[in-house]
Amino acid sequence: MNVIEIKDLKFGYSSKRKILNGLNITVKEGEYITLLGHNGSGKSTLAKLLIGLLEKNSGSIIVNGLELNEENVNQIREHVGIVFQNPDNQFVGVTVKDDIAFGLENRRIPSQEIKEEVFKYSKLVGMEEFLDRNPEDLSGGQKQRVAIASVLAFKPNIIIFDEATSMLDPLGVKEVMDTIRSLVGKKTIISITHNLNEAKLADRVIVLNKGEIVLDGTPQDVFKEKEILKKANLDITDSMKLIELVKNNNDLHQEFRDKVEEALWELTFQK
Repeated sequence: MNVIEIKDLKFGYSSKRKILNGLNITVKEGEYITLLGHNGSGKSTLAKLLIGLLEKNSGSIIVNGLELNEENVNQIREHVGIVFQNPDNQFVGVTVKDDIAFGLENRRIPSQEIKEEVFKYSKLVGMEEFLDRNPEDLSGGQKQRVAIASVLAFKPNIIIFDEATSMLDPLGVKEVMDTIRSLVGKKTIISITHNLNEAKLADRVIVLNKGEIVLDGTPQDVFKEKEILKKANLDITDSMKLIELVKNNNDLHQEFRDKVEEALWELTFQK
């Protein structure tokens, strides 16, 4: 079953500034997709269009069978949650507990149920021991985990991570990626990034360049297209760079080069 269908989607801030040029994408229920692209490729614009923060110029966006428009945008937002790049922009509560509870309170859920839901989702992201802490006192990775818990509390079946790790240190990146991996198979996940190391964890990778899809396939298939990735201004992984060096080193025996390449290729997709 397709939970998202994007048909001939076009968007630009003006006739001279086109961002998306006729995108066609389908997303299956439970799929983990990475939208990979450099700054200016249109990937974050697409995220904003999917939740109605921007209005398309033409084409259609269908979410759970509903075509996105002004009349049903709020209904669609009940199905789609988004975690932004900067977690500080998403905090509204004085404590972690208040922040996760905020959306539930607005939906007038009974207080006892709110307490249970807050603990449930804080535990799911490993933040149950921080419920009384001020979000300002948390690390970047911890803040993003709270932001994820706040989104999960709304019980969307689709979650978009819009460059959710780009402002984090390596530990914070690991914390958030571990959380995302724990949701695989439970939610439909769309992760927006420029980082190939994150993209390799997905079921499917879609590469955008200048508002157009240039690659769409499994991480293994997409990563083989190194020249297309470079043209899209994406930095290939260290193991992929080593593969290039080995392949181009004519001083090494061909059989040895093949074995090293195979080992490095396995390393590239090690999870």
